[in-house]
Amino acid sequence: MDLDLARIDQAHRIIDPVFSDTPQYEDPQLRDAVGRRVLVKVETLNPIRSFKGRGVDFALHSAEPGSTVVCSSSGNFGQAVAYVGRSRGLHVRVYSPPTVNEAKRARMEAFGATVVTTGPEASAPRDASREFAASTPGAVLLEDGREPAIAEGAGTIGVELLRSGPVDAVVLPIGDGSLITGVALWVRHHAPGTRIVGVNPSTAPSMHDSVRAGHPVTAVPTSTFPEGIDIPTPHAESVDRVRELVDEIVLVDEGAMRSAMGLIARHLGVLPEPAGAAGLAAIAGGGIDGSRVATVVTGANPSPTTLAALAAGLADDAR
Repeated sequence: MDLDLARIDQAHRIIDPVFSDTPQYEDPQLRDAVGRRVLVKVETLNPIRSFKGRGVDFALHSAEPGSTVVCSSSGNFGQAVAYVGRSRGLHVRVYSPPTVNEAKRARMEAFGATVVTTGPEASAPRDASREFAASTPGAVLLEDGREPAIAEGAGTIGVELLRSGPVDAVVLPIGDGSLITGVALWVRHHAPGTRIVGVNPSTAPSMHDSVRAGHPVTAVPTSTFPEGIDIPTPHAESVDRVRELVDEIVLVDEGAMRSAMGLIARHLGVLPEPAGAAGLAAIAGGGIDGSRVATVVTGANPSPTTLAALAAGLADDAR
C-alpha cells in the first residue's frame, strides 16, 4: 500500500483551512425521505465548490514558486490546481476535453489557469498533459488518481467524518479513486467495522469494470451527465488501491442521480452537480445496508443545462 496514515494526519494539519472541517450533519427530512439516518458531509462551501482542493493543496505544498504545473481535467480537479497554484505562485496549464463544462472552464481561467481544449478522444487530455510535461523543463505533472498525496489529502475527509460517531457504511462516488481510497485507508484503521462502498455511473463504469478485471480497462463514457466521475480509464495505481480498500462498487443511473440532486436541493439547500449526488443516489436506491450511513456531497458545479433541469424539476415539485 503506497498510501500512508501518517501523511493523512499531516495533511489534515497543513492543508489550507478553507478546504477543511466542512459541515457534516444528519437532516431529519432527508432521513425520512430515504428511510434511514444519513450523515452528510457538504464539500461545496469553498472557492472551488468541491473536495478536490484538499488533495491538490497537499500534493503541491512543497512546490517551488514559479514552476509550472500541468494536469488534465474536466473541471473540478483543474479548478483545484488553478486555485492552489495561484496561491502558491505557480503557473498552471489544464488540458480539458471538448465537452468541458463551460462554467468550470470559466472558473479555471478566473483562477489564472491556461485551459487548452484537446481532441475528442477519451485519452486526449491525459496524453496532451503528459506530452507537455515531458517537453517542458521543470514542469510538474499532476495526475488525479496516480499521486498518493492527492488521495492522502482527500483522506482528511475520513478524519472528520469519524468525529460524528460510528456509521455502518461510507458511500462515496468513484471517478479516479483518490477520494474513496484516502478516506477508506483512514476509516479501515480507525473504524474497521465500517463498510466502504464506491459508486460508479452506469454510463461510465470504468473503475467498476477494472476492479472486476484486476487491471485498468477502458469504458468510454456514453454520457457527459456525470462529469467528474466519467473517467474513461483509471490509473493502475488507483485500481490496486481500490481493490485493497473498497468493499463494493455499485452502479447508479442518471435518473437516480437526478432524483438525489433533488433530495439534496430540497432538504440541504445545496445545488449539487450530478457526480456530487452519486453517493446519496446509491443510498436512496436501497442497495446499501446499514441503519446509519455516511456520504459526501462532493461538488456543486453543475452545468447551466443541468442546473436549469434541476430548477425545473424543483418547480414542478412545488406545484
